[in-house]
Amino acid sequence: MHNRGVNRLRHYGETIFATMSALAAETGSINLGQGAPDFPAPRVVLEEAQHQIAIGNNQYAPGRGTMELRSAITDERARRTGQHFDPRTECLVTVGATEAIAAAVIGLVEPGERVVIVEPYYDSYEAAISLAGARRTTVALRPDARGNWRLDPTEIRNAIMGRGEDDRAAMIIINSPHNPTGAILSAEELSAIAAAARDAGALVLSDEVYERLVFDGASHHSISESAGMRERTIVASSAGKTFNITGWKTGWALAPEPLIEAILRAKQFMTYAGAAPMQPAVTVGLNECDGGVGRLRDTLQLNRDALVNGLRDLGAEVCDPHAGYFAVADVSSWNLGDAPQAVHTLAYEAGVVGIPVTAFVDDPGNPIFSSLVRFSFCKDRGAVEEALRRLDAYLRR
Repeated sequence: MHNRGVNRLRHYGETIFATMSALAAETGSINLGQGAPDFPAPRVVLEEAQHQIAIGNNQYAPGRGTMELRSAITDERARRTGQHFDPRTECLVTVGATEAIAAAVIGLVEPGERVVIVEPYYDSYEAAISLAGARRTTVALRPDARGNWRLDPTEIRNAIMGRGEDDRAAMIIINSPHNPTGAILSAEELSAIAAAARDAGALVLSDEVYERLVFDGASHHSISESAGMRERTIVASSAGKTFNITGWKTGWALAPEPLIEAILRAKQFMTYAGAAPMQPAVTVGLNECDGGVGRLRDTLQLNRDALVNGLRDLGAEVCDPHAGYFAVADVSSWNLGDAPQAVHTLAYEAGVVGIPVTAFVDDPGNPIFSSLVRFSFCKDRGAVEEALRRLDAYLRR
């Protein structure tokens, strides 16, 4: 039998995260590639999960998620942002934010319709669009003169509006705070996206998994808070990054009821329900662990400073990440070739693994991205410092 699968998925191989993690294991490298934190989950969260398993809460959870978890999700958002969602009808628990994203695209975008995404992008966006049989248009973030990653408002509007009424985008996927750059979209950028989305009649899928891990006193604002956007925005988020429980794959979507129902129609045939014992534990985290999230944010900011300053001392150019887990470094001054070549050389010769940003763009040869490597700082400080020592020793050889 020679069937190699459907054409729209045939070009996808192993994810870059799996490839780089295997490379780290093979070479004994410090893995600054994958965003898997070294920090422990809050004790009360772990204890609740253990308790739920012990008392036998090990069967299917409700397909929409437990009411207690949905209420905790919407209550936390209301406390933090003042934005209110109905937990009964406007919140859906998913198997990580990745499932929320895939189900939203599959449930809301028709085959052949166009989706606009910002690059560099989390690779599941591209795959979700392919699964839906849709088309994609990319708009690039670019570093400005002040060292911040920015969108061109005119470029993003033109991408959304297309060549005419029949070419308008059906959906725009944005990620703020952004992976991999750590950028937070500005009020001007959000306003430009919102205006174009309203004019095009497009939906916005806003990936906000790093919303609580913002540094330097900066603020994160959701595009769903913009005028006329509440009714056309799906917010995807997750407990994984917030509580260091990425392996629990507990996320959610927040949106008006008609959009949630469309997402549910796709989601229910993917996984039906998430892990039952984890949902009460995440509920405890959302209700009781705000202080722990603040301490995690402070730790990440210190790690960011150590990594960014260390990379700059080694001659790399780095824009300050204002949120999240990652720093993006231009390593062209290290004379190791393009980003994929540099990553492999550093793994085998220096014992440090990053991820080439070219894995997150449509055109790996684009000079904006061709020499960029993503390094993670969600690691133990000792691991970050040892990685910098290894890089320094190799580059001084």
